[in-house]
Amino acid sequence: MWRYALRRLLQAVPVFLGTTLLIYLMVFTLPGDPITALAGDKPIPASVAHALRERYNLNDPLLVQYAKYMWGLLHGDLGENYDGQRVADMLTGRWGVTARLAVTAWLFELAVGVALGVWAGLRRGRLADTLVLGGTTLIIAVPVFVLGYSAQLLFGVKWPILPSAGTDDGWPVSYLLPGIVLGSLGLSYVARLTRTSLAENLRADYVRTARAKGLPWRRVVVRHALRNSLIPVVTYLGIDFGSLMGGAIVTEGIFNLPGVGQQVFQSIQLKEGPVVVGAVTLLVLVFIVVNLLVDLLYGLLDPRIRYQ
Repeated sequence: MWRYALRRLLQAVPVFLGTTLLIYLMVFTLPGDPITALAGDKPIPASVAHALRERYNLNDPLLVQYAKYMWGLLHGDLGENYDGQRVADMLTGRWGVTARLAVTAWLFELAVGVALGVWAGLRRGRLADTLVLGGTTLIIAVPVFVLGYSAQLLFGVKWPILPSAGTDDGWPVSYLLPGIVLGSLGLSYVARLTRTSLAENLRADYVRTARAKGLPWRRVVVRHALRNSLIPVVTYLGIDFGSLMGGAIVTEGIFNLPGVGQQVFQSIQLKEGPVVVGAVTLLVLVFIVVNLLVDLLYGLLDPRIRYQ
């Protein structure tokens, strides 16, 4: 297992380098001069502009800039924005907000999505199956900003069940409504994936053999069919956790949550490339770590899988 984990970590190194390089090139090749944008409508002296470009390595070729960024990253330095603030300090307070929002949405996907999928899978072709398929299709079809504003209006303003904005009530109260909105799309996919996988496994030969041996139906479903059915679900949930961390920009904007997504959106408007690259670099690391954990979980869910 340890050799497998080490090999997967080594395989992640070129993925990390290639992804961060692509992001760096995409951010810093955008049209516009960040130094000019920093001054706003006022003209900036040429000497000051030259000094700032030298300080932030903007006069170097892009590959040289990337190499200097990676060298700083190896020493735990995410760089500075064009106001002289350290990117790590800017993201420290916001990272916790986005993490709590992503965890809330992920737990909502896991609990409700798997439950609905099992409910529909055990009743394939019946009314429950039709309701789950129809409801999840409707959620997938509705844009997240429509769900967000509708949920905020109904459950935060018209019927004040949950806080509609901000983080004053702390976790989990302040994060329940935005977490449900953020996780609604993933919940739909988890429910449909669980339903399809479980329905297929219930028709498999090993399930019929277990039933022929006289095993109780509940044990056949939980210990055999459901365990094998969760393998593709775990794969999706692992990948989706990284997506939740990086895809919360719209949700954080609707519910006024001071997270990483809100900071990235503001930095894009201000053309602060170091902040955008630093935030996305951390998200890439989250993706890599979560995918490694998912690979290690395969062996626990399916004994046929061996670490090689």
